[in-house]
Amino acid sequence: MNLRAPWLSVFLLLAVFFGGCKSEETASPSGGAVLTLGAYSIPREAYGKAVYPAFLKSREGKRALTVRDSFMASGAQARAIVGGFEADVAALSLAPDIELIQKAGLIEHDWKSGPYEGMVTRSIVVIGVRPGNPKNIRDFEDLARDGVEVLTPNVRMSGGAMWNVLAVVGAALREHQDEEKAVELLSKILRNVKIMDRAGRDSVLTFERGVGDAVITYENEILVGQAAGKKYEYVIPRSTVLIENPVAVVDAYAKHHGVLEEAREFVDFLYTEEAQRAFGEHGLRPVVPEVAASFGDRFPPVQDLFTVKDLGGWDAVRERVFADGGIYDRALAASRRKP
Repeated sequence: MNLRAPWLSVFLLLAVFFGGCKSEETASPSGGAVLTLGAYSIPREAYGKAVYPAFLKSREGKRALTVRDSFMASGAQARAIVGGFEADVAALSLAPDIELIQKAGLIEHDWKSGPYEGMVTRSIVVIGVRPGNPKNIRDFEDLARDGVEVLTPNVRMSGGAMWNVLAVVGAALREHQDEEKAVELLSKILRNVKIMDRAGRDSVLTFERGVGDAVITYENEILVGQAAGKKYEYVIPRSTVLIENPVAVVDAYAKHHGVLEEAREFVDFLYTEEAQRAFGEHGLRPVVPEVAASFGDRFPPVQDLFTVKDLGGWDAVRERVFADGGIYDRALAASRRKP
């Protein structure tokens, strides 16, 4: 395993060019250790504006520490870490992306061993709509109607896109118990997709620029946008999936950089009341029940909320939905045919 990959600079450039973002919080102007976070695009504000400052303040009196980060689509971030981007901590959209890093030998511990099985935040898949909901969109089926322009990112690049597909497919399977019905619904929605961006954040930004009638996205994306004064609303489908976002120390890189202790401290800090509250204030549903309950009506209930486990687990989902010839491929092919 080459921890000093000669193409590291290329990955860093790609992270910036293809939607990544680097920021920095520093405990002291110079010296000390550097901790690098490789994350998916959605929680950028939560980490930069709230989590980093609180974490660094909690470490006062310890070795000076600088936190650096890169944000991009979850799948792309996982591949970059495997390919040589030396992130000490990975915070990604879905468990298979962390497992990809683990299979490469970079994560050496049981990252699911904690009380929340390695998940640090939650959300749900919702539908963002224009003010007043002029297209009268109430559920996923409405996204399949003629004349409705939809935004959702690219499944081959974005973890958020995979969650969106799982929400649609899972809702159809739970209602009809028929895989072909799920293919049919997804194909009609994909036929209406106006632009397929590379990341969930990009789809929301496209929506904010006035493109599309609806965007399938994380609930927290809409809440953050509304808090920033964006004029859109959202609809919670009758049946939707619980998004669960994992985090893990990347042991090989953290040890190589001499920050294994700090990386573990950082991950532990993410489960504190302060960090979980910061996530909640930025629209993500906390995993710690007491903190989640303190937000009251901010996170409305879902009539039929299901999980990946309800769909058979990630191995089954990857085979049934995302493998070659699976539900997604069949729906995509059908969406390209003339009606």
